[in-house]
Amino acid sequence: MVSDVRLDHLEQLVRELCARGLIARVVRTRSGPVFLRVVNPEATALSENVTCAPAPNSAQHYFWWSWGELMHQVDDPRGAARKVARVLEPHRT
Repeated sequence: MVSDVRLDHLEQLVRELCARGLIARVVRTRSGPVFLRVVNPEATALSENVTCAPAPNSAQHYFWWSWGELMHQVDDPRGAARKVARVLEPHRT
């Protein structure tokens, strides 16, 4: 079962991402961890999955990129949303 703390942090991030025009929703699976699916509606191939978990040897939760790299601290969902939005920004030539 997912802790309410993780779910609360992910839902705060959903609100920040949606305010930036991205599509974001919390995904719950039967066997895996809960995660956040984010898609750029202007370029749907640009998507990212974000998780929320403590850092190793710490009780402090962080947002994590899908490739397992620490992204941002959970007490600043606006800052985390800026990072995700930048990664999902289409680069036009």
